[in-house]
Amino acid sequence: MKKQLLPLLAAATLAACAPTAKAPVATTPAAPAPPPAAPAPPDYRAQAEDFLRGYNAEYVRLYTASSEAEWRSNTHIVAGDTSNAGATTRANQRMAAFTGSTANIEQLRELLKHKSALTPIQVKQLETALYNAANNPQTVAGVVKKRISAEAAQTEKLYGFDYKYAGKSVTTNDIDDLLRKETNPAKRQQVWEASKAIGPTLKDGLLNLRDLRNQTVQALGYPDYFTYQASDYGLTRDEMMALVRKINDELRPLYRELHTYARYELAKKYHVKQVPDYLPAHWLPNRWGQDWGAMVDVKGLNLDAVLAKKGAEWQVKQGERFYQSLGFPALPASFYEKSSLYPLPKNAGYKKNNHASAWHMDLNQDLRSLMSVEPNTEWYETAHHELGHIFYYQTYSNPDVPPLLRQGANRAYHEAIGSMMGLAAKQKPFLVGLGLIPANTKTDQTQQLLQEALSYVTFIPFASGVMSEWENSFYADNLPADQLNARWWALCKQYQGMVPPTERGENFLDPATKTHINDDPAQYYDYALSYVILFQLHDHIAKNILHQDPHATNYFGNKEVGDFLRDIMRPGASRDWRVVLKEKTGEELSARAMVDYFQPLMAYLKAQNKGRKYTM
Repeated sequence: MKKQLLPLLAAATLAACAPTAKAPVATTPAAPAPPPAAPAPPDYRAQAEDFLRGYNAEYVRLYTASSEAEWRSNTHIVAGDTSNAGATTRANQRMAAFTGSTANIEQLRELLKHKSALTPIQVKQLETALYNAANNPQTVAGVVKKRISAEAAQTEKLYGFDYKYAGKSVTTNDIDDLLRKETNPAKRQQVWEASKAIGPTLKDGLLNLRDLRNQTVQALGYPDYFTYQASDYGLTRDEMMALVRKINDELRPLYRELHTYARYELAKKYHVKQVPDYLPAHWLPNRWGQDWGAMVDVKGLNLDAVLAKKGAEWQVKQGERFYQSLGFPALPASFYEKSSLYPLPKNAGYKKNNHASAWHMDLNQDLRSLMSVEPNTEWYETAHHELGHIFYYQTYSNPDVPPLLRQGANRAYHEAIGSMMGLAAKQKPFLVGLGLIPANTKTDQTQQLLQEALSYVTFIPFASGVMSEWENSFYADNLPADQLNARWWALCKQYQGMVPPTERGENFLDPATKTHINDDPAQYYDYALSYVILFQLHDHIAKNILHQDPHATNYFGNKEVGDFLRDIMRPGASRDWRVVLKEKTGEELSARAMVDYFQPLMAYLKAQNKGRKYTM
């Protein structure tokens, strides 16, 4: 305000100093002077623009430094060496000190009082900055510092753990492979138990992190960390839980058929005479029972042999060729130079995080992926998925999207795009076009649909059921420390119809064996919502752009598909995700398309399950 008053003060001073003319005698009195002009109203739009210009520049600088430190912590883990954890902690603390600075919070709140005077994209940026501040408010700087340090220590424990099976060290890739292939139930149980051995190591750290995460966001008025995460969707905690429960309910009839089918088929496979009412966790081909796709081998579509000949590098390059065929530009050379795409050599002397991920290092064109690609079907799909994130980053890194809004339309959109491309890359016409299978290959479409259902549908009760309900209880309801494992297994039984092979008391912490519980907390529903969005997008592409059966599509080379996707991807988070979905597909978020896609399978499953006992 002072700056706007200065010209008025100067004018008044000059007027006072100016010589006055002699008044003529006997004239009529001079007209009264006009009142001084009112000061111009504050230009809040200009103030916001000025603030955001400086904020974005510093945000990018600190974000990049933090990403580099995190990258090192995830790609070069040396037992007993804490230097990476220390560097990551310091970089994250600097980022936290900026995004959560008291001055920034005050300025953001002040500007947001004048929303009506600002542009929509300014409001969106300011709200995003305030949301970011709630994770790092320097009004409780000591709590934030402790939380960041605790998270770095938990990551070191999580990815530096030495898994043992049959007296030997094994990787998580080894464990996953054994759970897909081992047919001896006793050995399967040992492998499964080996996968859970890390839990107790993480318990104290996780309980500490719960308190620190809750205290952090409470400083800006959120009741708990789960509520804070849900608010990123524009939803309350209750609304988010209602949404994920609705999705579960919509898919429940199909899941019930799959659950019954799996119990009887796996009992046969493992030569167990008495079919159990609930699925023993170690029977399933995944550590958490979230994906049962490996139960079915679709003849003619098992790509392992042909992919083994092509090698791991071909899968990544082919993924890039797929996106380019849709009109996306090539990846920068730095992607291949700086990414960590393949397993480390046995004599590397250090470990890395084997969990596949995509990284937007500088919110611009430094794009990287962390994978351990091996030439098999699972990594073929994963490579296409991770590249979905990479091309999403690339597409919204454009001058129309400020760095603060270079994110997915919501967090689930990122996963939806990646998963949809993974699905598309496995459909028969696409594989024929690539020459991965001969055109005359006879495939059983029912078996293919069954395999897809065992991957996609079985995931929903785990993601939107077990994970979301457990983390909701953990953060929002302050689940007592002596009920953590009991609550987990109660939810596994309720939603997945799955039970542990033996009693799992509170001396274990099985939820903590899921990486996201530790380092991507209270947002696993992102993946469930992403599957729903993926089927909505795929349904639209198949029926309205390609005019093909959604079960047998070939996106390759279709620029119209690319244009449809780029229209969704280009604005990043600058537009409301609900508006984008309605505008592009004509419907609200719903499992309708997913249920429709698997409808042809229902008759088959009901025929298979005739006379069998349903327990869900």
